[in-house]
Amino acid sequence: MIKIDPKNGSTSILTSKPERITSYSFSKDGKKIAYTGVNDEDLTEVYTSDYPLKKAKPITEFTKQIQDWAVAKSEVISWESEDGAMIEGVLYKPEDYDPNKKYPLLVIIHGGPTGISTPGATPSYVYPIIQWLNKGALVLSPNYRGSAGYGEEFRSLNVENLGVGDAWDVLSGVEYLEKKGIIDGDMVGSMGWSQGGYISAFLTTNSDKFKAISVGAGISNWMTYYVSTDIHPFTRQYLKATPWSNKAIYEKTSPMTNINNATTPTLIQHGEFDKRVPTANAYELFQGLQDVGVDTKLIIYKDFGHGINKPKERLAATWHNWEWFAKYIWGEEVELPE
Repeated sequence: MIKIDPKNGSTSILTSKPERITSYSFSKDGKKIAYTGVNDEDLTEVYTSDYPLKKAKPITEFTKQIQDWAVAKSEVISWESEDGAMIEGVLYKPEDYDPNKKYPLLVIIHGGPTGISTPGATPSYVYPIIQWLNKGALVLSPNYRGSAGYGEEFRSLNVENLGVGDAWDVLSGVEYLEKKGIIDGDMVGSMGWSQGGYISAFLTTNSDKFKAISVGAGISNWMTYYVSTDIHPFTRQYLKATPWSNKAIYEKTSPMTNINNATTPTLIQHGEFDKRVPTANAYELFQGLQDVGVDTKLIIYKDFGHGINKPKERLAATWHNWEWFAKYIWGEEVELPE
């Protein structure tokens, strides 16, 4: 936690533990504080302390729930992208990680684009990260250009460069790990939801590095997106144009532009009533991949919007990803539970 003086902008560190504090609340007299925080290998706990922070103590013990689990071991790594930008990401490893072994790699790309991936013991959503680690894989979650927490200049690197610069950041991260000799470059997959789904779609049509890709609620064509999304300003803010004023920037940044180059087996997941990224994007990518002969599967989750937020359907979406990558990364056929 950092204290900022509003008069002169000076900063001071109040505490370095826990490693990330996500929210806080002061007592009426300002002398006590309660906050939630998490360390890399823990679950989020609630803490209380006098203010300034002295004798902070946890008042919950949620982490005890996972004390016997095989959880993720994570670290923040960094690498140089194609244009020289420095990119960070979270590398998740299994508990029995062997530095002398080459692992399959699964890249999981956060949404936003102003989201951010941080270390954690039990990362999930609709991607079975812990299970993949325990199966014998590494997982990389890149904080590509535009991610929060790295300053205004970094946040602006994807303006008029969506998809293109993002792909540089992901592919350079894969290359970095491959050069370190810890991954098998022939066993790499990519996936993501929302903006992460868009970047995965862009990789589908602009790269042959991946053995399998999963596109979750991703944009496939910026023009299709622009005329149907519920947030029109987003597109204009990042592309600095409408489709009618600069068609070229919409083509440059759209996955569909290079659909004829696609070769990667691609799973497409989308909510039926998604207003943020309407389902037309999923149907367009699916039809294009079919037309060029790429193995693809489209799953529409009925009654859902932009996210899959009910336990049963989220479990189903997780199983669909487990099945897809088992087939194309490990060459295994998985029978889904009924």
